[in-house]
Amino acid sequence: MLLIYTHKITARFSYTAKQIFTRILGIEVGYTTKIEDFIKHKGPKITYTKQPLQNEFFIRSNDLLFEQGINDILLHVGDWGGIPCFFGAGERSNIPFDIFSATFYMLSRYEEYLPHIKDMHGRFPPTESIAYKHGFLELPVVDLWAYKLLEKLQERFPDIKHKKKRYRYTSIVDVTTSHCFTHRGLVRSFAGLILDLGSFRLRRLAQRFLVHINVRKDPYDNFGDLIEMHKNTGVRSMFFFQFASYSTYDKNVSPNNNRFKYLIKSVADYSEVSLSASYGSFRNTHLLKQEKKNLSNVIHKPINYSRLRYNRVDIPHTYRNLVEAEFIDDFTMGYSTALGFRAGTSIPFYFYDINLEVQQPLKVHPFAIQDYALRSLKSKEEIIAKIKVLFELVKSVNGEFITIFSNELIGEKHKVKWKDLYHDVIKMCNV
Repeated sequence: MLLIYTHKITARFSYTAKQIFTRILGIEVGYTTKIEDFIKHKGPKITYTKQPLQNEFFIRSNDLLFEQGINDILLHVGDWGGIPCFFGAGERSNIPFDIFSATFYMLSRYEEYLPHIKDMHGRFPPTESIAYKHGFLELPVVDLWAYKLLEKLQERFPDIKHKKKRYRYTSIVDVTTSHCFTHRGLVRSFAGLILDLGSFRLRRLAQRFLVHINVRKDPYDNFGDLIEMHKNTGVRSMFFFQFASYSTYDKNVSPNNNRFKYLIKSVADYSEVSLSASYGSFRNTHLLKQEKKNLSNVIHKPINYSRLRYNRVDIPHTYRNLVEAEFIDDFTMGYSTALGFRAGTSIPFYFYDINLEVQQPLKVHPFAIQDYALRSLKSKEEIIAKIKVLFELVKSVNGEFITIFSNELIGEKHKVKWKDLYHDVIKMCNV
């Protein structure tokens, strides 16, 4: 067992140490505030205080894990063997920064509690983050820090035991609009027809007609093809269906449509199905619970996993609402408009509520890639190359690589054939 001596064991400290050592590195860890117990310990040990006790492995502590609430912090980003880092620790420390404070800052989303300008959907923009500003958004820095710390510990303690994690890939299909033309009701279909006519979108008008006379399949209805891809590649897949009434930002098929319900049930026979919460449920916990219950009644299984429309996560309120609605896992931690690691990690972690100073019972699964953030790239080859860099980084730290593709974009056939791209991505990443 690795023993850490510190002057005070706080909720922040134990939360962070458990994530680094238990969940990332697979090292059994204990803590003590008693010097005599620390000195007697024969195994690997770390001192995490302002001053070392003797000649042990020492990490100089910042005050962040021993404070409460939110304070305005001025961060200076340094370098640790090519990896950006912050909360510098001085020369006496065995590593040049406080890895615990830096990890807590990233995982808790500390910066999202600080004053910032939200976008039109009430989201924290990637451009406001320290990772974006200092060019390390596409690095899982928390995981890289942890494995570099392991190297340093192995140099000092060659017999230290750690359980190696296994890389895992999960493909998420976001279904916020299951069909482009069909199952949308007479009024909405007629309104769409008039809009296409008024905008002179003749190709779309022709496609709409051919779908309605059953000559062509609805372009968004690729669920059978996707399930077949998943079976052939053996990939772990999840489908998140929106199951909400029509509104300005929620435009899926009506939850009362029996064919839509049948589709969801049929997909649930082959893959994990969970809830893509509606735009309207963002601040409405009652509506969130109702959508969860209604979807559960369709598939006759409990709904435990969530995603939020447009990745709308407002720290800490969104996660408090998910806890209240009894979700246990969330897959919204990432950006719609930028690739990379919003929380600096590829490994699931529990949400820490700084205002309440408590770890919430909600596991957060960060994703690295959403398809809409790839649309600015010019070709399939360029997209694959970009994804490959992130995939190999996650694999190097034995993390969980999550990609999110929407059935809408998979159904598009413009400069990139997204369905072909999707197949190549899941085949490459599921190794």
